[in-house]
Amino acid sequence: MTYELAIGDRAYSSWSLRGWLLFDAFGIPVRVSRARLYTDELPALLAKFPSARTVPVMRTPAGTVVAESLAIAEELASRHPDAGLWPADPEHRAVARTLAAEMHAGFSALRSHCPMNLRISYHDCAPPPEVVSDLDRLETVWADARARCGGSGLWLCGDYSAADAFFSPVAARIAGYGLSVGAEAAAYVAAHLAHPSFRRWRAMGLVDGADQDVYRRSWPQRPWPGPAPLAARPVAEGQAENAACPYSGKPVTDLMEVEGRIFGFCNSFCRDKTVADPEAWPAFMALLRT
Repeated sequence: MTYELAIGDRAYSSWSLRGWLLFDAFGIPVRVSRARLYTDELPALLAKFPSARTVPVMRTPAGTVVAESLAIAEELASRHPDAGLWPADPEHRAVARTLAAEMHAGFSALRSHCPMNLRISYHDCAPPPEVVSDLDRLETVWADARARCGGSGLWLCGDYSAADAFFSPVAARIAGYGLSVGAEAAAYVAAHLAHPSFRRWRAMGLVDGADQDVYRRSWPQRPWPGPAPLAARPVAEGQAENAACPYSGKPVTDLMEVEGRIFGFCNSFCRDKTVADPEAWPAFMALLRT
């Protein structure tokens, strides 16, 4: 038996993104169940994870339910000490845990004005002073973490850690709402947009359900500022080069075209998440480059 994880809409549920990254980015297998926010699907799913009140929530292989992303991070770190969820250095680990705790409890103005929406990007969102203050605080704690941990790479406390996973939705907000930050913070945001796990999550979020109108805003739009995906499209007919889905190994039923070649998948979701960003999926890219 593996872990189970309940999540909300991938495009919009920022806490679900954090919870899922704690598995995918650190190589911990998990089976995911998704419910659409603001519908009866969510309470029906949560009823299977008593007594959780919101997503994400996980069930351990032994059946214990663990709610809240910070608790999930700590529980996974204790069960998988070699996975690298927290830095190995005790002082760096203390910094990372402090960052995650502040993110878990803070930055409410930014969250309210700029709810996560991975399907769209805006030129400008007219941030009020409270949002600008949150951005200033983010830059302060990010720079402080780098200084205290001696970091010169992409991440805050050395290698990618749970602290970075917690800030991933904030990076998506800064990118998606055209928020202004300094060069160092902008480079940190760009690193998140290019992270393989984030790209996989966003690719799924682009295709796993209809838009949620509650997140729609009237600000001028721009292209998503992350890495440009390899051009691909779904097709209804053709002969696939592969007989088995690169993810499940099941027979192919749904087709896509990329670089003038046709590949098959076992269902429309496998196909559509690949069409959204082919390079996010190592199993497919291995097939494409064979």
